[in-house]
Amino acid sequence: MRVLQVIARLNVGGTARYVGRLATDLPARGIETIVATGQVQGAEQEDPIAERLVITRVPHLGRRIDPINDLRAHRELQKIVDEYKPQIIHTHTFKAGLIGRLIKSDAKRVHTYHGHLLDDPEFSGWKKPFVIQVERTLAHRADILITVGSQVAEDLIAIKIGERSQYRSISPGVDALFLPSREAARIGLELVDEPRPIVSWLARVTGVKAPHRLVELAKEFPNARFLIAGGGDLLEEVKRNAPSNLTVLGWRDASTIWAATDIALSTSDNEGMPVALIEAQLAGIPVVATSVGGVAEVVANEETGFVVPPNTRDLAEALTRLLDDPYLRITFGAAAKVRATRLFDPARMLDNHIALYQKLLLTDSPR
Repeated sequence: MRVLQVIARLNVGGTARYVGRLATDLPARGIETIVATGQVQGAEQEDPIAERLVITRVPHLGRRIDPINDLRAHRELQKIVDEYKPQIIHTHTFKAGLIGRLIKSDAKRVHTYHGHLLDDPEFSGWKKPFVIQVERTLAHRADILITVGSQVAEDLIAIKIGERSQYRSISPGVDALFLPSREAARIGLELVDEPRPIVSWLARVTGVKAPHRLVELAKEFPNARFLIAGGGDLLEEVKRNAPSNLTVLGWRDASTIWAATDIALSTSDNEGMPVALIEAQLAGIPVVATSVGGVAEVVANEETGFVVPPNTRDLAEALTRLLDDPYLRITFGAAAKVRATRLFDPARMLDNHIALYQKLLLTDSPR
């Protein structure tokens, strides 16, 4: 079996690691796999997972909508498909899904939604109905639509993207990080003498992740130390507005961050199933997060953390409960580790994909 994984760019984050796991683990199970991808753009960095993958570059493939470069990317990807002759083309994210599902090939088509663009500020105004119409059209050019959480599927079905029978939900497989000691991590972050609880935010510093809420919360809680780790177009703005108890780290190793952390925080307006929060819970850290996308499937409300509406007031109330109660942090953290280990087993993710691919190749499902 030959599978071509197509993704617009392997920027640091959960989607790159999701694709990376498929590309590294499937060959060991007898499924030949390569990754076709473009380059990261702007302030983004490529995920270290890229160094371990067999990659074929699509020079003009990128996240931004650019008709001329998108046509070039289509030609480049078509050439790769003609030479590689995959039996399955598996696309990830909007742009790769757009170009990959328009490629001429007899291959079966699988597309994975690692979230959706409905709440992304970059796709506001006229772009939102445009994206929705494109996705409605492209859905019929896929044999299977995968979502990384059932809520994402419900959101897409509600706006008539695809048929319910096309959807499958496959949770990401995530390995627990190898953590340094708490003391070593805090030394590395220059926090060794910090007496306050540490609240950490780890994501792309961009509009859809709503980092402005983090800044507001840091100002409201001088009794806590806040860390923001990540890069993106809003990084400099966050630096300018950050109060003294908010440290802006840029891109840092997640294992160091979580080893030093008491509470993980997510303020996003849109998510799929955020790998950073899964890794935090595997490290035994309670979470406060906004109820968007698949977050409520990652964090069990009032069991492993708090999942609240996407606004600063509700986030503040949840943070208050955890900051004021060290025993609750320990209880939630222990429950988080057990639950995340059970639900986000890498072997289960791999088995689910293999079973789907095998069944797909035995099925006549003309698009």
